[in-house]
Amino acid sequence: MTLDRRPLACLLFGLALLSLSGCGDPAAEQRLAAWQDAITQALDLPSPSKTSPPNIGAFPERDARLFPVAETREGLLDVYALRRCDIVKLVARRNSQLGKVAPASQRWLYELTLWRRLQACWNGPAAQALAAEDRQRLGHLLERKTRQLPRVSWNALFDAEEWISTFSRASSPLPPDADPGRALAALDYLRRMVVHQFDPRWTPTSADLEGHLKALRQAPFTAEVLRALLLATQRLEDLDRQLAGAACSPDNAAALNAALASPAVRRGQAYLARLAEQGRRWLTAVNALLDAYPLARPAVTRYRRQWLSLDAPAAPWPRFRVALTRHAARIASLRRDCATPGASGASTADGA
Repeated sequence: MTLDRRPLACLLFGLALLSLSGCGDPAAEQRLAAWQDAITQALDLPSPSKTSPPNIGAFPERDARLFPVAETREGLLDVYALRRCDIVKLVARRNSQLGKVAPASQRWLYELTLWRRLQACWNGPAAQALAAEDRQRLGHLLERKTRQLPRVSWNALFDAEEWISTFSRASSPLPPDADPGRALAALDYLRRMVVHQFDPRWTPTSADLEGHLKALRQAPFTAEVLRALLLATQRLEDLDRQLAGAACSPDNAAALNAALASPAVRRGQAYLARLAEQGRRWLTAVNALLDAYPLARPAVTRYRRQWLSLDAPAAPWPRFRVALTRHAARIASLRRDCATPGASGASTADGA
């Protein structure tokens, strides 16, 4: 939850009610409401209802989103036998008290570092200096870690609080002044970590990883984008239903043109345009990160199809694009009809 954009009173209210619907900056709602009202009032139509759309779906529970990964157990003497591979201190830090409670991001870095050292050892002169039994042990360990690494990197992301929090249902629609630039850079960095997980030439650093994860804490952008898309789609559809009964006359034409040029409508249109751009960029980045993985958990795949898809017709983004296109067509048709001399009756635009 981002306290800098959420009034303290709203936070206390939300905590008291334990609400999942969120309580936050009403700027998006206010802009869309003023945009609706300016258009309907110009045509002497009732203002559409301002009911809120349902909340987004819950992110999958931990057991459903993580892969089971068997613990790798090697005796101290077995690990010491591979000391030429420079893994003894690394494994010792991982098995320390601090290592056992390390955050998901640090476990990810550990597994990446361990795989790189095993792989470099296997392909270098150190492996030839090992006894045959130890060389075989190294080969088995490298093979196991190679199989596990995609699952381990998936688990590291989907067990990271910074990533999970971006899907928080206790959120609000994307504010008009939202700037997800740093968070978008973070998604790209995480994508590159996955793409290059088997590339020894690309080595992530703890400082870079933690800095990018911190950027994801700026705001729950995934949830804010999805909730804004749901809200905007409902407001577009509600307004179009009202406009279907609009009567045309010269007075309507003048009033409609004045309303469309008004600050309220321009602010509403600007918000919709910004949402279209930011929603596309954010969901494209999220999907690119998920596409980088060669595997996925079924629960996450279902959530992705229902909420994050850029193509599934019932997902928020495609529904918003359809509603936006239909609304633009309806307004254009309404302006033509109302400007036609002698036009009367309901607008014939169906916007479909």
